[in-house]
Amino acid sequence: MERPLGTGGGHGPEHALRRLELTVVRRLDGLLQGQHQGLLPGPGSEPGDSRMYVPGEDDVRRMDWAVTARTQVPHVRDLIADRELETWVLADLSPSMDFGTADMEKRDLVIATVGAIGFLSSRIGDRFGAYVVHGDQVSHMAARTGRPAMYALLSALLDTPRGLPATGPTRLGEVIQTLAAARRRRGLRVVVSDFLELGPGGEPDAVRTWERPMRRLAARHQVLAVEVLDPRELELPDVGLITLTDPETGHTRQLHLTPKIRRDYAEAAARQREANRVALRRCGVAHLVLRTDRDWVYDIAQFTLRHRRTAHLAGRHPTRRAGT
Repeated sequence: MERPLGTGGGHGPEHALRRLELTVVRRLDGLLQGQHQGLLPGPGSEPGDSRMYVPGEDDVRRMDWAVTARTQVPHVRDLIADRELETWVLADLSPSMDFGTADMEKRDLVIATVGAIGFLSSRIGDRFGAYVVHGDQVSHMAARTGRPAMYALLSALLDTPRGLPATGPTRLGEVIQTLAAARRRRGLRVVVSDFLELGPGGEPDAVRTWERPMRRLAARHQVLAVEVLDPRELELPDVGLITLTDPETGHTRQLHLTPKIRRDYAEAAARQREANRVALRRCGVAHLVLRTDRDWVYDIAQFTLRHRRTAHLAGRHPTRRAGT
């Protein structure tokens, strides 16, 4: 298990960032290298060369009518990946992220995820910027290119104060709406959060307040939602009497963890996570789950390779229907 942000043993933040970059380059870049292929592969939008149309494999919407009329043979025009895109990430560093019972805190996993996406983007020349949620504040970091800019952004994330008081739950939908309104140029948008918000009335299955802004964001950009989890958010240990504190509101409560309470908690947590999955699917965004007790680098690589295979198959058979 990689712990790229650990700063123990007398090493400072710069050493942690260098180790994070080494982890990304050594384990991710080798797996994901290719012709400008990022975490969410797509056909791109820049016109490429024309070639003969292959029935059953090529999308007729890419038909090159000018060449077809001139040669009297059907041709399609390939699309190549865009260059110098803008990638913007929304990093949730609200108080609920200052928690972790496994190999790292959720906060560290958020920063590691931002670093992985940022280092991969910078190696192909994309500009990379961030919006950071902490407490009731939202910080904006301009999109820039290059390794020094990436180090500066990650250093700012590492220096973000912990445990800033908030007046209530993180208003993730408002920040997503701000990102969509401020950054109109098409590109990749990444939202890294624990998505712990419940629906109105505290119902885990209710519509989330971030759904509509997320749907609008996905209508214009490629969007990746990264859900960060800790195992204790899914089930409680059999330890008897414990004190629970809500980091967002500061409310504290003592509970005796009977088998029934633990079972009800696990069921409610499963419902909440399933509701998140369904909501993100409704929004039309890619959904990646990372856990503090798993190898996050492996999970990112497997997610990306799986999406590349799906994109490849969809590109080969764009008009094929189920059962045909």
